[in-house]
Amino acid sequence: MLFRESAASVAARTLEGSLALHLTENFTHTHGCRPGPSEVRSWERSIPALTNALLDAGLGQVEVLLEYSLPLTSKRADAILAGVHPVTGEPSYVVVELKQWSEAHPEEDDPLLCRIDAYRQSVLNPIEQVRGYCEYLIAFNGALSEKPDRIAGAAYLHNATEFGVSGLHAVEQSDHGMLFTADKRGAFLDFLRSKLAPKPGAAAADVLRDGKVQPSTQLMSVAAQEIREREQFVLLDEQRLAYELVLSAVRKAQRSDHKEVVVVAGGPGSGKSVIALSLLGEMYRRDVSALHATGSQSFTKTMRKVAGARKREVQDLFKYFNSFMEAERNGLDVLICDEAHRIRKTSANRYTKAELRSGRAQLEELIDAARVPVFLLDQHQVVRPGEMGTVEQIRDAAAAKNLSCRVVSLESQFRCGGSDSYLRWVVQLLGLEGDAPVEWERDGRVQLETVDSPRELEVFLATRRAEGYGARMSAGYCWKWTTKLTPGQALPADVVIGDWARPWNVYGDRSVLGAPPAALWATDPAGFGQVGCVYTAQGFEYDWSGVILGPDLVWRTDRWVVDRAASKDPVFTKATPDADVNRLIRNTYKVLLTRGMVGTVIYSTDPETRDKLKSLVRPEPPISAKGRSARLAPVPEGAI
Repeated sequence: MLFRESAASVAARTLEGSLALHLTENFTHTHGCRPGPSEVRSWERSIPALTNALLDAGLGQVEVLLEYSLPLTSKRADAILAGVHPVTGEPSYVVVELKQWSEAHPEEDDPLLCRIDAYRQSVLNPIEQVRGYCEYLIAFNGALSEKPDRIAGAAYLHNATEFGVSGLHAVEQSDHGMLFTADKRGAFLDFLRSKLAPKPGAAAADVLRDGKVQPSTQLMSVAAQEIREREQFVLLDEQRLAYELVLSAVRKAQRSDHKEVVVVAGGPGSGKSVIALSLLGEMYRRDVSALHATGSQSFTKTMRKVAGARKREVQDLFKYFNSFMEAERNGLDVLICDEAHRIRKTSANRYTKAELRSGRAQLEELIDAARVPVFLLDQHQVVRPGEMGTVEQIRDAAAAKNLSCRVVSLESQFRCGGSDSYLRWVVQLLGLEGDAPVEWERDGRVQLETVDSPRELEVFLATRRAEGYGARMSAGYCWKWTTKLTPGQALPADVVIGDWARPWNVYGDRSVLGAPPAALWATDPAGFGQVGCVYTAQGFEYDWSGVILGPDLVWRTDRWVVDRAASKDPVFTKATPDADVNRLIRNTYKVLLTRGMVGTVIYSTDPETRDKLKSLVRPEPPISAKGRSARLAPVPEGAI
């Protein structure tokens, strides 16, 4: 959280004009950048409306937790009120979402989405937004998971009249999702009094703060239930907005001859694949024709194995981007294109039949295949020459067909402990954004270490596994990969660094002497001990990520130097421009450095680069077993 005091103290700071300054300073320290003007304005205008309501309700001693970070994500609730329940005497909490809106109208026939004049695109109904926050906290905070009745949620539209937002009330309200306007301020005060007693709330705030954080629901471990039975993931804000926009487009398509393209863009861990699975599961349950497609063999095969373990028809829902060369135009209701940054220029390859080599763009094939094509992508994860899925290219392709294209940006992320600061640090480290690498400042969300040898890296990860965490080692593609093995031959130790040597992950579809096939390296516990590459790591996550920077990317004096000759990746040919190789190698390491949910440990084969990394990453202080448990409860690797 950015700030915590009693309601009376927060109100006093507002009067003296220091609250916004405190919030700005804490935001800058926590996130590594200054808040935007609109966020500062919302603090100056909305927080007084809340604290004045608390004072008028006689709840000045209630603890106010401002900009409260939801565990394992970069999402923040505007405020959580902590106190004592007036009846039970137990800790009691109210999540409050503050809006300055004066008017809001439901999106056509879907009240879960609403339109605000100041925004270009639809936004999520605040009732559903605050309900999502409550459900997420119940799912991931031990203080609430066993006692979900301790928490309530309310959206307070302190500038709105009932007339101005009447359409929003079409969404069913509950204890976790209520809506109050300026017209209903009295009802809001009664609601607060029903949940909070006029007693100090500091102790209750401590209970919430100290609640054991449960791990994020990992994608593969719940995929089977998600697809076959019911929705397992809690979708927040932009995630839920993207989900509802697709459902709205599907309804339009079913009512009339309507076609619409939806693009969901976000960085690593922003929930793109969670949205994709949630949509596929919903389509499957509604008996709407839908398929999931990627350009990743590892991801598609893993989803077929995990989600379709007991039903062949579920396996058949997962396709590749090049599966639609002969697809009937608009033959599907929905085509969900996950990892769409891996779309290629055409679907043709050396195995394609001559009669199918039309030169037709793969993007055009995917758009034509369904009434609602959905593209989920991260433009910074393009790691191969010829990959071309970008927001601009999809917009242009839709416009060429006179189709509307709606874009949703996922600003938050759920990997790397939900640390926005870490993701910014990585892109600055690699020179993808910003002027130069900066020193890593610990933010309490994700752990970052450097080591002096690959053996030290492996021992570090093995220790984390012994504590119950999952872990993987990955590296830049700087060592030749033995792909042809004789039957019974052990994996050759291709990755050789001094006297340390380990094999690459298995090449191909079959396990080798207990090592899993390539597609399952990231999810099968037996994948530890082999070194993964970007093609087997991309799209997956694990608790601890060990990353080996090879000689293809080294630090020299004041800048990064890319040595294309050090790369053994066969996708780089003489025809690949140096600029493309430079960008793709940096993108490769961005992918590898953003797989860890709990932490990342980095080793470079180059001494000067190791020194640079050490200067940027100060050692983490020792963490006691109690502290580690409080930070994140370990997940046995077999769970995934």
